[in-house]
Amino acid sequence: MLRPLIIHILAIVLNLQFAGAQEPRTVINLNGTWEFDQTTKAFPPDKFTRKIPVPGLIHLAEPRIEEYDKFFKRQDKAEAVEQFNLYNLDYTPRYSWYRKMVFIPKELETKEGMITIKKSQYVTQVYINGMDIGTSMACYTPIEFPVNKAIKFGEENEVLIRVGDRTWLPAEAAGGTDKEKEHYLPGIWDDVFLSFTGDFRINRLLILPSAESKKVTIKIQVRSLIPAQIFYGDPMNDSVAIEVSVAEKISGKKVASGQGKFSAKRDNLTETLLDISLPEYTSWTPETPFLYSATARIIKEKGVSDELSHQFGMRDFTAKGKFYYLNGEKYILRGTNITLQRFFEDPDCGNLVWDKEWVRKLLSDYPKKLNWNAMRICVGVVPDFWYDIADECGLLFQNEWLYWQNHGWDDQIRKEYTDWVWSDGSHPSIAIWDAINENTDNFIGNTLIPDLKKLDPTRIWDAGYMREGLMKTDEMDEPHPYMGRMSGKEDGSEKDFYPLGNLDYKPQALQMIREAGVPQLVNEYGWRWLWRNGMPSKLTVNDFKYYLGSNSTPEQNREFQAYDMQLETEWLRSEPDVAGVLVFCYLANNYGYTGDWFMDNIRDLKPISTLNWFRHAFAPTAVFINLTDERYVKQSVPHQQGEVLALKLNKINDLNKNINGKVNLKILDVTGKTVSKKSMPVTLSAFDRSSFSVDIGLPKIPGGYLLLAEFLEEGNVSPVISRRYIKVGEVPVYKFFEMGAISLK
Repeated sequence: MLRPLIIHILAIVLNLQFAGAQEPRTVINLNGTWEFDQTTKAFPPDKFTRKIPVPGLIHLAEPRIEEYDKFFKRQDKAEAVEQFNLYNLDYTPRYSWYRKMVFIPKELETKEGMITIKKSQYVTQVYINGMDIGTSMACYTPIEFPVNKAIKFGEENEVLIRVGDRTWLPAEAAGGTDKEKEHYLPGIWDDVFLSFTGDFRINRLLILPSAESKKVTIKIQVRSLIPAQIFYGDPMNDSVAIEVSVAEKISGKKVASGQGKFSAKRDNLTETLLDISLPEYTSWTPETPFLYSATARIIKEKGVSDELSHQFGMRDFTAKGKFYYLNGEKYILRGTNITLQRFFEDPDCGNLVWDKEWVRKLLSDYPKKLNWNAMRICVGVVPDFWYDIADECGLLFQNEWLYWQNHGWDDQIRKEYTDWVWSDGSHPSIAIWDAINENTDNFIGNTLIPDLKKLDPTRIWDAGYMREGLMKTDEMDEPHPYMGRMSGKEDGSEKDFYPLGNLDYKPQALQMIREAGVPQLVNEYGWRWLWRNGMPSKLTVNDFKYYLGSNSTPEQNREFQAYDMQLETEWLRSEPDVAGVLVFCYLANNYGYTGDWFMDNIRDLKPISTLNWFRHAFAPTAVFINLTDERYVKQSVPHQQGEVLALKLNKINDLNKNINGKVNLKILDVTGKTVSKKSMPVTLSAFDRSSFSVDIGLPKIPGGYLLLAEFLEEGNVSPVISRRYIKVGEVPVYKFFEMGAISLK
């Protein structure tokens, strides 16, 4: 008697909820705990012995899945490895089964139901009450199926979802591989819900603002759920009215509206658009992320059939010449990368990806302190709420599909990429669609992207290494100037000598940047990755061995990494033809081929010195020392004691205004004592990338010294610091003052 009573009480509660729910769309959230188990055959388990949270991946199942330890291996140090073959399996591929009982009120029987799984990987099949509802190979875009034919209204319903393994993903699927991943964890990794509407449903809503034209273009994809023509003479289309209202998101103040009509094809998708004038508005920028909300309604004789809202921002992001422009103003990008699909392999990943407080700290707190305004979502997209947070906190994304190596068939790529634009295209945080990483694809570059530009003309497309000549319309390039890389070279090799700290160094990679006619976004560089225990990653074992020897400590590794990354960032930001600099990588797999800049458990987001020093290297206004390092560069020759050191200082200004301040040039001995100093006023012109000459007297005592340039902008109390290690005279062992950056905490 207890179970029927519980069901009866639940029905009353749900009815009360629906009675007060906003019509005409009723949503039943299916996130939460599901029953879970796995099988090696394509048949459901006899019984479910585990629980799992949705959204999440299979590593979150309790009790743990079989072979869990094969997916998550903790090592003290890495062996030098450059790539991995997806099909070298060390586990048994299994089907993952999710089961949930859902009560659906009788009152919804007159509506049309749809199940939505925002993201699920790999190959997802849905059953309701034993009936096959549909199958999808999409991994990064929403999966949706009508459900009425299977639902028992006024009763509990069994929702059963089967998810396959990555190795079973069909060849035609638009899902690439990442040769720096070893395990592709399956699972339902974004929201799941049932929604009930009238006969006409807003399948997709795309809001495209034009700040220059002072209007918003609303594109709507409507799905008619009325059966198609059966008998000759039956209607094939229906006249449908559309109404859109625009309001400020926080205040709710209505600022604009529009109406229109169109003909919707039965049992099909129909697209329409509506332009709404917005003569007065507040712009969206990373510095002032002001948001609006657009609500679209589909109206028929019986009333409103469906209603859907999306947030958006009034902003234009365009390319002109070699630079990006935000709302008509030249805008330099500064930031980093996130490789979420790699982070899924991290033993400490847990449920952090779906912890909104943790994600907000990752996307908002640290970037603001580090002077970042942009990130590249690299080799794979993120859950939908990540984009919401970026919209709200002010962050521009280069949003990249998981396409590095093998990819898929043209028709399926078109289908999934098109849905990608429809699904995510309202977010002001997404400024660049990134179709490919470090690769080329003629169909994507020369056929699909021009077609998708018609769907969304408000954004820039990047297509990996498809530069001018390979692509009919090249809008930008993504050079990856990895300097000083020793991987694959013989121990002690001096080939490709990199003068770290010399800001005038112009290798072939920078020559290509200078010769290009479109924006050059350096969204990868460094090659100095460490695991969170301070040991080199799989790709950098040889590099740290070359610079520091075979037995370097975590502290030595971190100090070198912080210094090297600061100087490489200064080098790239000093280049006048670079439109943006995004350092690699902010979040990765701790035991992977690369690494990030945190230590200990990633849950705590505890930064190492590298991340702290980025606050200086990425400052919008700065003065950088232009001098080759003399501590780690083995070819360096010591200066004479007491001589005058002549050098250049590079001025950096990402702002469209002049900045006044002063520079303090200092030399510190091994104890941190200042032994030489001079100050000078400096003016940074708008978007400055110039240099000026200075000199300073060197100490008479031989040893290792730290040269500092402290730029203090008028009105600021915290200087922006550039540093170089120098050697004076001959000593058996050079020791240097280890200067820590101000902690982000």
